[in-house]
Amino acid sequence: MKLLIPVASGLEAALKRELSRLGYGAPPVLFGRAEVEGDWADVAKLNVRLRAGERVLLVLGRFRAETFDELFEGVRSIAWEEFLTKDALVRLDGKSVKSKLGAVKAAGGVAKKAIATRLGGTLSERGERAVVGLSVLEDNVTVTLDTSGDGLHKRGYRVLTYEAPLRETVAAAVLEDSFYRAEKPFADPFAGSGTIPIEAVLYARSIAPGLMREFDFTRFAPVPKDVLPRAKEEARAEIYTGPIAPVFASDLSPRAVGIAKEHARRAGVLKDIRFEEKDVKDLSLSGRFGVLFSNPPYGERMEKGRDLFPLYREFSRAVRRYPDWSCIFLSAYEGAERAFGRADRRRILYNADLRCELYTYFGRSPKGS
Repeated sequence: MKLLIPVASGLEAALKRELSRLGYGAPPVLFGRAEVEGDWADVAKLNVRLRAGERVLLVLGRFRAETFDELFEGVRSIAWEEFLTKDALVRLDGKSVKSKLGAVKAAGGVAKKAIATRLGGTLSERGERAVVGLSVLEDNVTVTLDTSGDGLHKRGYRVLTYEAPLRETVAAAVLEDSFYRAEKPFADPFAGSGTIPIEAVLYARSIAPGLMREFDFTRFAPVPKDVLPRAKEEARAEIYTGPIAPVFASDLSPRAVGIAKEHARRAGVLKDIRFEEKDVKDLSLSGRFGVLFSNPPYGERMEKGRDLFPLYREFSRAVRRYPDWSCIFLSAYEGAERAFGRADRRRILYNADLRCELYTYFGRSPKGS
C-alpha cells in the first residue's frame, strides 16, 4: 500500500529524518507530504511512533478528472467495500489547486455519492467514522482514507486547556532538528501547558507518542485485530528507562504550572521534569551545554496592546548568563530578534495556521570550552 504522511510547512526535514530512523529510507517530502510503501503493520507502526507527521493517509486511487462525471467514475472505481460498510459515517476532506474542479464542496458531494453507489446505495451514516481525502492538483486527483482519525498531535495527555498551546507535532519536529539528546540538560522557561518539556522527555526516552490513543484504521474491515497491540508492544520494548539529564520547566503562572504537571503525569513523565513557578528573569539552570527550547508569549497569547519588547529583552538577558547553552524559541512577535539579538539561524514555521519564526542561538561548543 502507498501511505501519505502530511507535515506542517517548514518541518519537512524533521519528518524525513524520522522516517529514515524508522526504516523507510529517505523519501522526498513534496507539497508537505512524504510517501512510503507498507502494509497494515506499517500503518500501525507509523501511527504509534511518528512524532512530526500529522496523519497517516492510505492512498486508494489516483486518476485524472476534468469534469464531475470523470470524478464520479474515478471515485466509484475504488473498491470501497474492502474498507467501509454501508453504515459508515463518511466525512470528506477536500482541496483543489489549479483545477477545473475548483468547487471543493460540490466535488466532495460527487465523491460521497460515488462511494455510496459503490457500496450499493445510500449511506446510513450510523456507523464508524471514515475520513476520505480528495486532493486535486492540476486536475490530477488523489483519493485517500485517513487511518489516524484524530490528528497525530493529539497524544492523549493534554486534557486541560491553556491559552494558545504549541502543537505537539511542531514541538517534536523542532526537537528532532535540534541539538537535544538524553544526555543534555533541557529547559523551557515559558512552559505553559507543558507540551515542550513533555515532548522532550518522550523524545529522550524514546517513548512513542501514540501509545495512549486509538486510531480509525483498527475499524477497517481488512485490518488484522492484533496489528495495533503488536505495534504498541514493540514500541514499549524500545523505551529507555535509564537516567537522563535534568529537564527544567517553569512559568510565571501558577495555573499553567498546575496544568503542565497534570499533563506530565498523564504522559507518565512527571518524575523526569522539574517544575517551578518562576519569572523568566529569574531563570536558573544547572548543567552545561544544554538546550533551551521555548514558545514565549506573543500575539493571541497576550492581552492586546502590551509591549512585548521588555519581556523578550529580559528573556535574552537570562539566557546569556548561560553561554554554553543553545537557545531555540518560536514566536510570531515581529520584534523578537530586535529585542533578543541577531539569531544564528531562523526559519518560518506554522503553529496550526499561525505564521511564526523559529530563532536559534548556538551555545558554546564543548570542544571550545
